[in-house]
Amino acid sequence: MTGIPLAKKVEHVPEGSIAALREQAADCQACPLWRHATQTVFGSGPARAVAMLIGEQPGTQEDIAGKPFVGPAGQLLREALGEASIAPRSIYLTNTVKHFKYEQRGKRRLHKRANASEQEACRPWLAAELLGVRPKLVLALGAMAAQTVFGNSFRLTQQRGTWTSLPQGVRAMATWHPSAILRMPEAGREKAREEFFEDIRALSQAIRQVEGAR
Repeated sequence: MTGIPLAKKVEHVPEGSIAALREQAADCQACPLWRHATQTVFGSGPARAVAMLIGEQPGTQEDIAGKPFVGPAGQLLREALGEASIAPRSIYLTNTVKHFKYEQRGKRRLHKRANASEQEACRPWLAAELLGVRPKLVLALGAMAAQTVFGNSFRLTQQRGTWTSLPQGVRAMATWHPSAILRMPEAGREKAREEFFEDIRALSQAIRQVEGAR
């Protein structure tokens, strides 16, 4: 079992390859979010990626495409990954919650944060992804993902950008979620953006160290 604490907290973790897990998750009805979402948004990337990047929950564009990080937040993430020269083959992208939660306002679907029980219902899938991919590095994007990985006492504003050693040689860190940066008031946005890019560069350095040791 991988050293990620999350995988040890979940009693019943689905088993199988990432492709098989994706098929199983497509029919998930463990919480009410499936009723209004277009589809399950499962993780994507190499089944043996060095690093797993864990976001919070899909947005409207991810809900339509069925893939994580394809909207504006994904564009900012990919800009940072490109600037840090992180190749797609090195990372697996996923979310803590696999269905889009929203509030309908006219023709618009406004993002709404998944509650604690909805997050809990999705944890077996994330635990299964961790067990399937077995990443050596984990980057949690945003407070929801960080608390899922590190526990509810984790405070992103105080602890972001710091690597934590977990069992079995896994290292984990948390940083800002790109969507949070995009929503920030202009006064704090640039500083958060710089910190985010700095953390992605630290991830790049860690990936090179892991790949160089293989």
